[in-house]
This record gives sequence, C-alpha cells and structure tokens, in this order.
Amino acid sequence: MFDPQPAITTERLVLRPFGPSDADRIRSVVESGARFLPPGAPGHVASVPQWLANGVHELHRSGQGVHLAMTDRNGLIVGAISLFKTVWGAGTTEVGYGVHPLHRGRGFATEALRGLVAYVFAETTLRRVDLTADLDNLPSLSVARKAGFTWEGVLRAAVLEDDGPHDLVIFGMLRDDSRTPADLLPRTELRTGRLLVRPFVEEDVPDLAATAADPLTQAMTGVPRNYTQAHARAFIAGAERMRLRGQGIAWAVEEEAGGRFAVSVDLRDVDWGNRTGEIGYMAAPWARGRGYTAEAVTAIGRWLLQEQRFHRLRLRAAASNPASQRVAEKAGFVREGVERGALRGEDLVVYSLVPADLG
Repeated sequence: MFDPQPAITTERLVLRPFGPSDADRIRSVVESGARFLPPGAPGHVASVPQWLANGVHELHRSGQGVHLAMTDRNGLIVGAISLFKTVWGAGTTEVGYGVHPLHRGRGFATEALRGLVAYVFAETTLRRVDLTADLDNLPSLSVARKAGFTWEGVLRAAVLEDDGPHDLVIFGMLRDDSRTPADLLPRTELRTGRLLVRPFVEEDVPDLAATAADPLTQAMTGVPRNYTQAHARAFIAGAERMRLRGQGIAWAVEEEAGGRFAVSVDLRDVDWGNRTGEIGYMAAPWARGRGYTAEAVTAIGRWLLQEQRFHRLRLRAAASNPASQRVAEKAGFVREGVERGALRGEDLVVYSLVPADLG
C-alpha cells in the first residue's frame, strides 16, 4: 500500500492527498469546466463533498494507486497527479497528471512528475513507472522527456477519442535509470544576411507541400510521392517528435525581406555518443538560384559545430544533381566519395563538415 498521507515537497510544489478543506477550490474548478482533475472527478458541484470524502480515496483503499493534489507554495491547487494500475507483485505502476489551464507552461507537470517518481523509488519497493501520452500531444511528450522517462514505443490506435483512434506513446522509468533528460537540440532562431532560420509553424504547410511536390524535389530526394499538405503537416509534427527524442531537428528558412518560406533544412540520424548527424535540404522552386540554401546550411553547420559541439556533419547529394552538390561545397563541406545506389538505385555524393573546416 502507498502511504495514506504522503507529503512530497519539490522546489515550488507540494503533492498531498485531497481533503475536505479543498471543497471551495474544487467547486470553482468544476464550475469553470477546467479539465485536469483525476478520472472520476465530480461533474457537478453538489457531488464535490462526497468525492472529497470518499471517491478520490477509493483508488488508495484498493491498493492500486493514489490521487494527489498538486499545490503551489500558497496552497493553491494547480494540478493533480496520480499513481494507478499498480501491481505490487510485479513492482510496476503508472503515472498520470493534469495541470489547471491557467497554470500550464510553467513546468509544474515536470516538477511534480520528477518529485513523485523520486518518492516512489525512495519509499516503495516498486521498480518501474509507466507513462503514456498521445503521440499528437507534444507538450506531454516534452514533460515525459524532461522528467527523464525513456520513449519505449508507440501503441497504434490505442485510444479512441472524439475525433477517432489515436496512437499512444509508452514511456518507462526503472529504479536504476539516471532520470537525466536525454540530449536534444534546442528550438532556436538563426539569422544570416538575408535569411531567418526558425522552427516550422502551421503557416508553412502550403509552401512546404508545394516545395516537396515540385518535380525536381521529387526526383532528387526521398520525400513521399504525390506529396500533399497532409504530408507536410505530418512532417512538421514528426520533426518536433524527432527533436524531443534527441534524434534531430528541422528548420524552415524564410526571406528576411518579405518573409516567404524559401528552404527546408533538417538534421537527422543524430548520434550523441559521437556527436554526429546528417544534413538534408530542399529549396522552394521560387527561391532557387539565389544562394539561399547554401547560406542557410552554412549558418546551421556553424551553429552545430561551434555552439552544439558536434564533431562531424554528413551531407549527401544526388550524383545527377550538380546544384545540390554546389550547395554543399559553398557551405564548406568536403567531398569524400560516392555512395553507390543509395537513393532508389542512384548514386549519392558524400560530403562532410568538421570543426577544422570552419574558417
């Protein structure tokens, strides 16, 4: 059984059981329609006293978990966090949480999650904590990563919501895990003489789709055939998930004058042990021939090697695409050889950039 009256203190929060003294706060939450309380929370204010006296404690009485209020240093309930599906014989439990909409974006979920997991491993015999998050819920994926959980896989169409089935990411933490967040690249902006290099946004979807659907892009890259705006949206969401997993990052490049999308650049296949990765890019048809791609790749290469301490960047360009090869060379990459039959049977010219290449 869990301690019936745990009081877990973190830097800014106290995690403790719900009680009768919370009635006024819970009534106001119910009246506002804010959704963050544990499953089974009352839908009407008349049910609040009964829920605080009995309903919220049923999980603990069953031995399968506990619901805790997440309060700030002033005692205000700003969220809730729970352990459930506990199997004592197997040594496993699952954690879930919610933060009041007015208090999101302040790191409370991560802080509470880290505090509760530390308590579990210090005060119980449990050996593993599970956490699941909707694949489309980027803030929740970020919370799990920041708390040190390991992304273990995706359960396809695992939950049914109002708009249909959704994939679910399964995270896990073991007693002996370091609980240190995995390495990842920060979302940042870079500026050159003519360009702004920035994270993708929803407004980039039409231009990204038009760029990827262009015949030259289709012929010279591995983007999906018959590229649509749905592909573009999936790419942008997938790129952020890739970043959160520490596997890479993607940037949209826009003209400083006019602000139109001009180039897509991404870093993938990141190896943090060796601090290496591969650069890829595609230029919008309306932006070709202006040197934008080389300008953006130069800035990104320097940022990765100098500020992020990468040791090597690889770049591959189709042997039949001299324009792409010129981009690599203008950005300072050094030709190393040819990778035969690497892109749908076509040869790719291999380039690299290392710190010693920077002028």
